[in-house]
Amino acid sequence: MRPSLKLSRRKAIYLSLGGLGFAMVSCTSSTPTATTETKPATSSPASTTAANTPSSTSAQLAGGKTISISGAGASFPAPLYQRWFSEFNKKYPNIQISYQSVGSGAGVKQFVAGTVDFGASDDGMKEAEIAKVAKGVILVPATAGSIVIAYNLPDVKELKLSREVYVNIFLGKITKWNDPAIAKINEGAKLPDLPISVVYRSDGSGTTAVFSKHLSAINADWKGGPGEGKSLQWPTGTGAKGNEGIAAQVQQTAGAISYTEYGYAVKNNIAIATLENKAGKYVKADGDTASKSLATVDLPANFLGFVSDPAGDTAYPIVTFTWIMAYKKYDDPVKAEVIKAMLEWGLTDGQKFSSELGYVPLPSEVVSKVKPAIATIA
Repeated sequence: MRPSLKLSRRKAIYLSLGGLGFAMVSCTSSTPTATTETKPATSSPASTTAANTPSSTSAQLAGGKTISISGAGASFPAPLYQRWFSEFNKKYPNIQISYQSVGSGAGVKQFVAGTVDFGASDDGMKEAEIAKVAKGVILVPATAGSIVIAYNLPDVKELKLSREVYVNIFLGKITKWNDPAIAKINEGAKLPDLPISVVYRSDGSGTTAVFSKHLSAINADWKGGPGEGKSLQWPTGTGAKGNEGIAAQVQQTAGAISYTEYGYAVKNNIAIATLENKAGKYVKADGDTASKSLATVDLPANFLGFVSDPAGDTAYPIVTFTWIMAYKKYDDPVKAEVIKAMLEWGLTDGQKFSSELGYVPLPSEVVSKVKPAIATIA
């Protein structure tokens, strides 16, 4: 193997999560750290000329010229994007992609402001936000997954929560873990006489938007109270930033409960509740139950589709697509070429990494529908 190729394979992509950069080396992926900053994302600089020069056996993109691409947004898909950009760099060693996990709300703001080359959001974009982008917007479904209710009760390995119970917990109406309403559906469980510590996202969050859409769909008190959105006035609890922050807070707090992306809970060995679905069945989150729920989503022409309360005996109740926001037109045609290649790779080769990281690969029908839109980027 030629020396330049060895260096290319060791080239690190720097993924800046919440302004704290960390390197993604080779094909390994690190667990994201807590996100605390929402400043505009910056591209990771090239460290050496040799490491950024493709060898004769490397794939060519942008004529071999070193290109830096920056993105920011949702923390929900950050571990997958981390893996994507590492693998993409192996194929195209001259392409450096940095991504800040700052939350969907901040990602949309930075994308609208034009301070990043692409954004990411679990809630897509509103029409009013899209109207502010003179370059035009393409919303690309990148992957999908489940929002789970995670908890910290070391002596309770299995926990079932009915629709009424988990809404009332987040409304602050059920405040103790040994409440009769919880005990009734968890016969034999050693439920402690311990306060329930609700943890919620304090930043503008697509995960919050998806979770609150679901709660609004199944409960009139929630719909008429906190409602739905990326940021809410929570009736009870303590805030934490990012899915990373939620995972850390739940781990550190006995009696804690929160909502987070399935992969974060699994990676951090946090217990996940089994939830009652629309059909009255208790369903665990996994790739199969999420896929059944997503099969009920009919994506419209702008690819922005949701299902707030999926039907079916085996459907998991809280699922979502997550989107990458790209401009329809870029000032730099070389960047446009790179963005198109990145998105096309993510929709095809990138999908094979979804399942191992706790996400749901896109259905082939969705990929076929989205590809022509990506091809129009100029």
